Amino acid sequence: MEAADVLIPLARVGMLVFVVAGMLGTGLALTLGAVTGPLRDVRLVVGVVVVNFVVVPAAGLLVVSLLPVDDATRTSLLLVACVAGAPFLAPLAKLAGGDTPTAVGVMVLLMVVTVGYAPLVVPWLVPDAAVSPGEIASSLVWLMILPLAGGLLVHARYAEHAVRWAPGIQRMSTMGLALGLAAALLAGWRDLLGVVGTWVFLGVALLILAGLGAGALSGLGRPGSERRVLELGAAQRNIAAAMVIAGSLGPDVVVRTLAAAVAMPVVLILLAAELGRRRASGPVGEDA
Repeated sequence: MEAADVLIPLARVGMLVFVVAGMLGTGLALTLGAVTGPLRDVRLVVGVVVVNFVVVPAAGLLVVSLLPVDDATRTSLLLVACVAGAPFLAPLAKLAGGDTPTAVGVMVLLMVVTVGYAPLVVPWLVPDAAVSPGEIASSLVWLMILPLAGGLLVHARYAEHAVRWAPGIQRMSTMGLALGLAAALLAGWRDLLGVVGTWVFLGVALLILAGLGAGALSGLGRPGSERRVLELGAAQRNIAAAMVIAGSLGPDVVVRTLAAAVAMPVVLILLAAELGRRRASGPVGEDA
């Protein structure tokens, strides 16, 4: 038995625990009203949709037209640019000192729109892509929506217990992420080394910058905790949905999308930690 035969399933289990436990823990810590409240803000909803499904995909087109990328790299970058609503947004927002209910509301909105958006837009940008709305929707519903809804329901019925359980479930999610990333790196380091020189990492960095900039513009005039959510929400793409689509496009696209899946969370964790540190070290009561 090769190491990859153990590491790849371990990576999948780790990421599964990260997503499911993260959604469940988030639901346990919040009320339904806290999650849906931000979505009553029409300006916020319109800004989030425009930034994530117009501006960032347009930035992706610009990036692949400016960089000397091969076909597989072009495809993977466009896939990443077109999908939003990553479950990673809630822990990222918490790390950065962002508003958690806004983060969860934005995340759910982006997931729902991605299910309808990706099957329409991705085949136009990538003619060979086989996009199944049902496959994308089922992964989002089973792994994200249902655990979140379950946590919210438990909080509504047993609030004291839910608040007490939430931190432990969130720690489990963090451990799952660490396990998943470590196992994926150990299993695929040779393939990932082969990606160096294909412009994937520079393309991902440019997409992150475009998302941060567009999110910041959409958050002008809002409290700092909400701006951080909008910035991180646009910068962090839904790699899980991108990987579902990449599976129909061949191993080269899968490897390059996996490279983006490894690089993007690492960069954004460091960025969110720095944002949180700056907020914590600022004057008391400052939320700039």
